[in-house]
Amino acid sequence: MPAFPLLQLRPLSEAHVKNRHHAIFRSAVGAPPQAPDGAIVEVRSSKGEFLCYAHWNSQAYICGRVLSFREGDPLAEIRSLLERAVALRKNLFTAEDTTAYRLINAEGDSLPGLIVDKYDTVLVVQCTTLGFDLMREWVAQQLWELCAPSAIYEKSTSTARKKEGMGPREGWLRPASSGSGAGLKGEGSTVVPVTERGIRFSIQLAGSQKTGLFLDQREMRAVVRSFAKDRTVLDCCSYVGGFSVAALLGGARHAHAVDYDPQAIEGARANVAENGIEAACFNASAEDVFNFLRRRPLPQQFDFIIVDPPAFAKRSSDIDQATKAYTDLNRLALEALPAGSLLLTCSCSFHVNAAQFQTIVFHAARQAGRSVRILQRHRQAYDHPINLYHPEVDYLKSLLLWVE
Repeated sequence: MPAFPLLQLRPLSEAHVKNRHHAIFRSAVGAPPQAPDGAIVEVRSSKGEFLCYAHWNSQAYICGRVLSFREGDPLAEIRSLLERAVALRKNLFTAEDTTAYRLINAEGDSLPGLIVDKYDTVLVVQCTTLGFDLMREWVAQQLWELCAPSAIYEKSTSTARKKEGMGPREGWLRPASSGSGAGLKGEGSTVVPVTERGIRFSIQLAGSQKTGLFLDQREMRAVVRSFAKDRTVLDCCSYVGGFSVAALLGGARHAHAVDYDPQAIEGARANVAENGIEAACFNASAEDVFNFLRRRPLPQQFDFIIVDPPAFAKRSSDIDQATKAYTDLNRLALEALPAGSLLLTCSCSFHVNAAQFQTIVFHAARQAGRSVRILQRHRQAYDHPINLYHPEVDYLKSLLLWVE
């Protein structure tokens, strides 16, 4: 095995790596490696002891992303981590009628900078670090061998790439062979039909948010389905209507989806029709959700509101602004609900932790003058494991509330 360039840490800067955290910050570097950005380097302590192998990027604040804490061949360890991640999902989903799930969850599977989602027989790859960006063909080959997909699509469009000095990239890494079908709707199509516990979705890979469906909300869609019977549901920031469809299949009388993106609203209508739901049971508005909730009166009386907005705090400097936005949004939702209603409120902002989010909802309830009880907190999607040594992977919060 060839030797790798050496990165040496400063004295007293090794603790987080010894605790198996995957981030190496620029301030911890004593002697930088003689290596191009994106290369794999060997990381040693100030006393020369082996710590790990990592992807190196001198341009990023997190300049090292740990790939392996074992001495030996780091590529062999990456292959082993891929195998273990794939095996875990087989255990989770083999007996379930679900063909859309996360296969690789970055640090959650000890592979920082790599996300892979499975949509039926198609894999969708996201590379958020320069190191994995340069390895994307190698990664595609490993996935091809491990999973035998019909096609691999790359959707490396995360804003995290800017911190690594990269722009977005999207397109086929391994296109479907002619005539293979590939689980796609038509040759060359980027629309993939999938099921989630019997719910049917048509996933548009190209130009969509995330990789096409918010897979991290699977368990909360199941919660909504179980509580929706005979209720009238407002699905705020609905994207392609996942919560709306789940509610309607759970027996909701009516669902109304609101999203600023007209294309997402069309996707929601298509998913409702895909599941054989009568068109009269569903309505949708391509509109800013704050403007919608400020209407008086609302188009109809809702007794179950779901609020799942995009991240309001993408940086720590955004927390004050995000707090105000989350408070206003939840206050508006609470003011609109009659007594005996449900509110499912969510935040995917990592910089707003669970305790802060509950405090925000507390202030919203107080401003709205409502009595509120927590019925359930967020139920984590099993295919989004949280690495005990890298808890930053835990970003999504939800509260199911009883409103009086």
